[in-house]
Amino acid sequence: MASRGIKDRVAIVGMGCTSFGEHWDKGVDDMLIESTSDAMTSAGVARDDIDAYWLGTMGSGMSGLTLSRVLRLENKPVTRLENMCATGSEALRNACYAVASGAFDMAMAVGVEKLKDSGYSGLVSTPIPGDGTLPEVTAPARFSLLAPAYAKRYGVDEAELKDVLTRIAWKNHYNGARNTRAQFRKEVSKETISKAAPIAGMLGVFDCSGVSDGSAAAIVVRAEDAHRYTDKPIYVKGLSFVAGPAKGNIDSSYDFTTFPEVVAAARDAYSQAGVEDPRSELAMAEVHDCFTPTELVLMEDLGFAERGSGWREVMAGTFDLEGDLPVNPDGGLKAFGHPIGASGLRMMFECWLQLRGEAPEERRIASVDRGRKLALTHNLGGQPGECVSFVSVVGAEPSA
Repeated sequence: MASRGIKDRVAIVGMGCTSFGEHWDKGVDDMLIESTSDAMTSAGVARDDIDAYWLGTMGSGMSGLTLSRVLRLENKPVTRLENMCATGSEALRNACYAVASGAFDMAMAVGVEKLKDSGYSGLVSTPIPGDGTLPEVTAPARFSLLAPAYAKRYGVDEAELKDVLTRIAWKNHYNGARNTRAQFRKEVSKETISKAAPIAGMLGVFDCSGVSDGSAAAIVVRAEDAHRYTDKPIYVKGLSFVAGPAKGNIDSSYDFTTFPEVVAAARDAYSQAGVEDPRSELAMAEVHDCFTPTELVLMEDLGFAERGSGWREVMAGTFDLEGDLPVNPDGGLKAFGHPIGASGLRMMFECWLQLRGEAPEERRIASVDRGRKLALTHNLGGQPGECVSFVSVVGAEPSA
């Protein structure tokens, strides 16, 4: 049975996002207050106007009390959830479906994570018992397997592929340098990136996303009510979330050049949104660039490039700010940062700014000026061959 979706039935009418980074002077409460307050201000509503809340966090709070205590909510439903690195996106998906169902008129999705002083790097969770088949390697090591596999399958010289990965990191740092909320706000030269200390395989320091603190929030209502709160709502076109069968480690046919879960989620989201050619229809995309080879593979899994040609598109500047399809114009996980519970909503915040024409001029994407009105966000959680994936498509206008 295929998902039918909720195209144009729900709209985002307010958003807020903190800066991401090393917030030694801020706690979870501070960041939650900042992101939710900004979202409510942008929509012109108060906390009591919001009927229900979904809070996404991996390890920065237990239960809905994490949010209700901070906002002094009086007996409102607050659901705390997690879905690995797609936690923020999952909060938004649940809030949207709750409004679309008619159960609530207005809902808020919030994501937050405090990592810098937690001692954690990566997923914040206790070890999960298993059957002993999972590889005991770091996240950079797992994702580093994508690079040599891609080079071998498509006949790309590894030295040339290293230049491709370097250019992905360079692009995202270039974009992040133009984003006042980003964790890393300086351009980094390609030479510095390519010569950085090795982390795993072909990956150096600049091929890996940072560890940061941050929060982001979104307010959603029924589409027909959107203009009561803003002149420029963002309409939800498609929301897809899939959990794969987790068989990559035991499937001899899996070759580490694709995320099948991403392919499935993208196909579903495009079907819901009525997107036939994402490369020509999307104005921009925010993707889960936890590591540079991840972004490369995603360009093909999401249909932005033909199989085996994504590396050429990277080198041609296709995904730059001025390119045909800008990817991660805010700097992505690589430069903006990756506080796990907030990342998916941070991606939507960039779509909110760009589609509404409110992004700073120095990083405003050209594709919106060319008439494109759709944007995509993508999260994944887990590892190659064993992950969950989220894809959303949103637009500046309802369908005719």
